[in-house]
Amino acid sequence: QVQLVESGGGLVQPGGSLTLSCAASGSALHGFHLGWFRQSPGKEREFVAAITRSSITFYSNSVKGRYTISRSNMRRTLTLQMSGLKPDDTAVYYCAASQLISGSFNSNYREEASYNYWGQGTQVTVSS
Repeated sequence: QVQLVESGGGLVQPGGSLTLSCAASGSALHGFHLGWFRQSPGKEREFVAAITRSSITFYSNSVKGRYTISRSNMRRTLTLQMSGLKPDDTAVYYCAASQLISGSFNSNYREEASYNYWGQGTQVTVSS
């Protein structure tokens, strides 16, 4: 098992930057694929970015080129660097960990059901 705790959320102006962190405890992080999701008020939770055990990255079209996902197995940390933020990026951001085999994860990283463990979320608000 792994426990995940997000941090780094807050209020930022449009065009600004913010970095989210997800600290993991419990099992070693290198055994998991990792991802970020977000949920805006009145909307379903949606995929944002994912990084495999071997650090291959995937992004949703809405954040590609603006967000960067990275991981440090040694520090047990998952990071999401966000830049060029827009009001539409306002959401609660969640980190998640997956135990799927790599072949399955690479085909299903966008799906919530692919992830076994979730953090509690951190609020990001983009507003002037």
